[in-house]
Amino acid sequence: MDVEKFQGDVNTVTEQLSSNLEKKDWPKLNFVRDQLIEMYKKNLVKINHSVLELICAANLIANGYAVNVEKQVSEILVCDLFAKKGDGDTIIEIETGFTPPDHALDTIDYSTARIMSKIARYSKHCAKFSLATPVTGLIPIPKIFLIPPKSRKKEDVNKVKDLCDRYYKNPPISYDDILNARLHSIYLINVDKNFAKSLDPQGYVDLTEKLLDRSEVRY
Repeated sequence: MDVEKFQGDVNTVTEQLSSNLEKKDWPKLNFVRDQLIEMYKKNLVKINHSVLELICAANLIANGYAVNVEKQVSEILVCDLFAKKGDGDTIIEIETGFTPPDHALDTIDYSTARIMSKIARYSKHCAKFSLATPVTGLIPIPKIFLIPPKSRKKEDVNKVKDLCDRYYKNPPISYDDILNARLHSIYLINVDKNFAKSLDPQGYVDLTEKLLDRSEVRY
């Protein structure tokens, strides 16, 4: 663990991001940076993920939010970013596409189930739930989450639950959580240029669908 190197890296990113914020908002971003430094000292975060969190945090702060990172939202869930503005709150979960070695032979199903589970589990803890990913990766967004809960068919909800049940048993993802899950937006993170762009879920699916179809990915 190299605390000095971590501090230097997050300080550099924070200074770069601050140049695009109003001066009054600098303390909000510094607060996020300091949280990450303290968590790194406890071996709870890594630099690559922390940089992604800082970039997303700067975007939220620029839009009037106060941000916490690695916040516990239930007995079993810790979210990447939790932000509040007035009476509204939002959660962002960052998805890097990492697949554990145990799932080297079923990466698509595993990744899709992970996305489904995040939307189902986290969205009930906030007014708006979003996913974020580096521009270098694609994440599969199941089309069931593009339509309102009242329009979802029972057989489609059960298909999602069947896939999630293959990977998440303790505790399992409930039928109602899948039925009522909401996805507000997808953030594309450009690490080299220090910015995050928000897309609506349908816009993201339209952008990535052809690429996923060529890979014969179905969800």
